[in-house]
Amino acid sequence: MDSPIGSTREDDSRGRRAVVCLDGQRVGELSEIDEGHTRFVYDAEWLSRPDAVPVSLTLPLRAEPYNSKALHPFFENLLPEGWLLQLSTTKLKISPDDAFGLLLATCADCVGAVEIVPTTPGVVVTLDDHAAADAIVAADAEAR
Repeated sequence: MDSPIGSTREDDSRGRRAVVCLDGQRVGELSEIDEGHTRFVYDAEWLSRPDAVPVSLTLPLRAEPYNSKALHPFFENLLPEGWLLQLSTTKLKISPDDAFGLLLATCADCVGAVEIVPTTPGVVVTLDDHAAADAIVAADAEAR
């Protein structure tokens, strides 16, 4: 299987990480810890800011990590759905069951103020991946 965007070539399912940004400002880190479990933790620097706000009301500001058995619902709701999900998983060669991989591949520039930027060492973004992302955007525009 081709390695999808947002994954490592050596290990396609464990240890992937991403920086979570809000309006371009780093606020925390999201990581895949094992067997689909994820952890989101706010950065101490973000928490110390007087103007800090949570990325979601379901993820209030706190120093303790949020551990989930899968993607936290807030992050899952950033993912494409329906026909766009099918197109995204096909073009990007990501399993529909790999929510974390799909988040890494599609949410660096999602709608709204939140950005999910992959930081896993070994992540390789190829020209084909960019072409696939362009195809997804074009297909979305045609469907409207």
